[in-house]
Amino acid sequence: MKLEKKEKLKEALSKYNLLTPAKYIYRIHYYIRHKRCQSEAKKRRVGKRYPRYSRLLEYKNIHHGERCFIIATGPSLTLEDVEMLKNEYTISMNSIVKFFNQSSWRPTYYGIQDALVYDKLCNDKYFQSIKGKFISDWLQEEKETSPDDIVFPLDLLEHMYINPPKFRTEFSDDAYAIVYDGNTITYSLIQIAVYMGFKEIYLLGCDCDYSGEKKHFVNYGYAPPNDPGENTIIAYKTAKRYADEHNIKIYNATRGGKLEVFERVTLEELSLK
Repeated sequence: MKLEKKEKLKEALSKYNLLTPAKYIYRIHYYIRHKRCQSEAKKRRVGKRYPRYSRLLEYKNIHHGERCFIIATGPSLTLEDVEMLKNEYTISMNSIVKFFNQSSWRPTYYGIQDALVYDKLCNDKYFQSIKGKFISDWLQEEKETSPDDIVFPLDLLEHMYINPPKFRTEFSDDAYAIVYDGNTITYSLIQIAVYMGFKEIYLLGCDCDYSGEKKHFVNYGYAPPNDPGENTIIAYKTAKRYADEHNIKIYNATRGGKLEVFERVTLEELSLK
């Protein structure tokens, strides 16, 4: 697999401190990709159409002023929590399909952006049953994805560099132009939710904690190669700054976990539909 080879190369090269020729080539590859993302985003913002991303235009402000629940797949997530949201707008991701054989609940929207996660799920019949997935352009380039998928432009910034500089990210309210990586697909989906016009966003199952033996609500053969918690928190702080400046409310409805960036609420105290 292309991405797996890149990850193995990155791991091998990271053992050395010097910027070897191979490291230099690897870094240049992602630098060029990042600059292309930025250039194309500017063109889309002033009206240039890119057919690859055109389906995103159908979702701009489609839920103006409404609320949604973004359901991550942390170890605290339970089937009972998900069942409580049957009548709400929900956006979920990745291994949430492992609940589908236990419930009639389905997320309103579903997203996936990581090729390694895709490899673990692509043969799952419930994953295959989802129509209109939000997928990153990186994933589309690496895998044979469905023509029904809604492709979004993902800028990985400097996050794929060997020995990258201090982690940073940005926040986009125009998913057609660009979506910035935040070390987790949850961050991408927050940007897409804002693009769709949601003004109240509740995070559930967003533990931000990979320190325990259990990495997700169900083990499915994939675990992050390292603990991304610190960088993810930086991304969520970026999202909060944007939300506070634009009258958008983001709450954390996760049971436990380490995410303290957003005000905490519980599902039980909300007036669910």
